[in-house]
Amino acid sequence: MEGANHTVTQFILVGFTTDPVVQLVLFVVFLGIYSVTLLGNTTLVVLICKDSRLQTPMYFFIGNLAFLDLWYSSVYTPKILVICISEDKNISFAGCVAQFFSSAGLAYSECFLLAAMAYDRYVAISKPLFYCQAMSIKLIAFLVVASYLGGFINSSFITKSTFALKFCGDNIIDDFFCDLPPLVKLACGRNDGYQAVLFFILASNVIIPTVFILASYFIIIIIISRIRSTQGRLKAFSTCSSHLISVTLYYGSILYTYACPQSSYSLDRNKIISTFYTVVFPMLNPMIYSLRNKDVKEAFYKFLK
Repeated sequence: MEGANHTVTQFILVGFTTDPVVQLVLFVVFLGIYSVTLLGNTTLVVLICKDSRLQTPMYFFIGNLAFLDLWYSSVYTPKILVICISEDKNISFAGCVAQFFSSAGLAYSECFLLAAMAYDRYVAISKPLFYCQAMSIKLIAFLVVASYLGGFINSSFITKSTFALKFCGDNIIDDFFCDLPPLVKLACGRNDGYQAVLFFILASNVIIPTVFILASYFIIIIIISRIRSTQGRLKAFSTCSSHLISVTLYYGSILYTYACPQSSYSLDRNKIISTFYTVVFPMLNPMIYSLRNKDVKEAFYKFLK
């Protein structure tokens, strides 16, 4: 980078716009989304902990998903709100590292957790009479702990590799958080080793879980197709529909952002997609798993009484 002879100590987050009126509107919108996210996910966690009918393997996974979404949204949204109403759009190098590590760890953990939930749905459909025995407490605890460990171990690799790159000169991140694509674009030099790390992270955290989920649902579809009654097939599929919607939205947006060719990459388009899976998606998850769920709605009414 010509004329760049100093090391970056802080970054400037551009955000979405410099128009003060639009920034105020965005502040109100994101504050509303964040409030609904906190309320929805906290309520779901409390209901699962309090109501004995929801203390099953499926709801244990849903509760952990809600817990992840609480922290996932909290990594981004408070900083977005500050950017919208403050002229200070700086974030220190250490703060950027911390945000990147936390967001990557939570995102990767959610990828693994959604894959574990696909296995849970496979067991529920293939072995309905022995579901609770097959999905023992030890097994579900292992799957959840492994999801967290796998997510944050891989986050350590990508964080170390990304911030080992040399950032000199331009420190303006054309985004609302320290994300991988704009950071890589700012780096003065990249090497083949870093590209190998990127491929490994994408494969281990997104592609492999995606293949596992697709294989699980392929088997589930075969099992459901063998059910003779239409009502039985619909009932079996309904137990998977919420998870399937969640997986499609989350994995679809991540794959679109990080797996698209560099030639077609657009920072403006990336902002919109990344806003969805970092801010909007954590708000939608409680709705996906509760609005069409009779047990959750009954537990909520009971809790209100």
